[in-house]
Amino acid sequence: MTAAIMFQGTGSDVGKSLIVAGLARLFARQGIAVRPFKPQNMSNNAAPATGPGGLYGEIGRAQALQARAAGLDPITDMNPVLLKPQTDIGAQVVVHGRVTGNAEAREYHRMKPDLLVAVLDAYRRLADDAELILVEGAGSPAEMNLRAGDIANMGFAEAADIPVALIGDIERGGVIAALVGTWTLLPPDERTRLCGYIVNRFRGDVTLFDNALPIIAGHTGLDSFGIVPWFEGARALPAEDTASLTGRYSGADWTRAAIRIAVPHLPRIANFDDLDPLAGEPDVALRLVAPGERLPADADLILLAGSKSTRGDLRELQRHGWDRDIHTAAQNGAYVFGICGGYQMLGRIIADPDGVEGAPGKTTGLGLLDVETVISSEKTLAPVTGHLSGSGTSITGFEMHMGRTTGPDTAAPFLTLEDNRPDGATAQDRRIAGSYVHGLFASDAFRHAYLGRIARRDSAAFAWNVHLDTALDQLADHMQTYLDTDRILATARDWVPHQRSRR
Repeated sequence: MTAAIMFQGTGSDVGKSLIVAGLARLFARQGIAVRPFKPQNMSNNAAPATGPGGLYGEIGRAQALQARAAGLDPITDMNPVLLKPQTDIGAQVVVHGRVTGNAEAREYHRMKPDLLVAVLDAYRRLADDAELILVEGAGSPAEMNLRAGDIANMGFAEAADIPVALIGDIERGGVIAALVGTWTLLPPDERTRLCGYIVNRFRGDVTLFDNALPIIAGHTGLDSFGIVPWFEGARALPAEDTASLTGRYSGADWTRAAIRIAVPHLPRIANFDDLDPLAGEPDVALRLVAPGERLPADADLILLAGSKSTRGDLRELQRHGWDRDIHTAAQNGAYVFGICGGYQMLGRIIADPDGVEGAPGKTTGLGLLDVETVISSEKTLAPVTGHLSGSGTSITGFEMHMGRTTGPDTAAPFLTLEDNRPDGATAQDRRIAGSYVHGLFASDAFRHAYLGRIARRDSAAFAWNVHLDTALDQLADHMQTYLDTDRILATARDWVPHQRSRR
């Protein structure tokens, strides 16, 4: 058997994704053929990946980051089931990287037994050329009301017969109760898979937790793999989902920044990692503006990010009065840029005749670009290369959208892609623009060229991909310092198939 260990959390957003990424980089540096795996993810932050037959698909952004940490190109087997929320009760279901349809929560739960087959197939293919698989759970295994047919946590661990380490987040408080409570709620046969735990995001003197260790051991029999202090460098790495957005883009040093960027925080914001390379620039302040707040009048650029429910998010934008703020900013000379769904919002009309994203109908857009969009069920999903129209500045990125945008302003495209294919639209001397290409701002030359149009800059030397890999190396060093990584590796390697108890 390929060695494997699964990391499950006492709740969502306890740091599972980054711990797996850090361990993936650490073990890869030791020459181990390590692979990340997440059976089921729920996130609107997606990334392109190679699927069966060489077809491009999509997986959760966190698994793409973990693949990078392991020195690999992402493949769809690393995240075989991806749920992309569109409403409060429903999501788009992506299996092996391709959209299979939409499902409300109850309908999806009925699908899970069949999806377990797809998940195990992907896991076995991944194991074929791996020495070690680091598996990430989702949410918490103690949500017993959702346990039937589970494919994300203990249901998968049982089916694949692998050990499990629990992760608790001390930053949110109650970590002892979370760890002991999770163990208590699990049935006895599932408890035997638990091989240890990690306390994450500790601030202050770690020795203050020493007297908690025997308390946890007394209730659960579990030993600690380590207490991980708060890792400030996590802000340099892409976030998995909207649960990680609180305080992430705060617009620090707003008044002193050379360039100020405002981004409306819409309910179904998607692929918001497009913002990270901009936020990483030392002379840029990027602020995610919360509902109820006005867009700052002194913003140099208003950026509309992608959306998983474009018409719904457009209505929210209008409800908060942000449409008026954007029009005022444009009239006063600010730049306005939309990516994917944000690009669609900048046009005159968004039509969804088949109800792909919700109830069929049309929604009036911002009208800053003379274009119209028709949403369709056919999804465009592919990596792209090209250049900024009117210049030789190169870009790489990917398309991931449902819909086609046409109109007079597309005659002045924002980008020219391979094979001279135009993308996007521009207006008002290119101050207003939109594009379907995600990942644009990760291209250093393009990012510096675009920001240089907005304002004179003293420096344009920030290299995003170098920054990203440096952060991953620092994360791996952090894991090595504070976790018993040798014991984690030994646990994965020494697990006995069909084992039920070592105590």
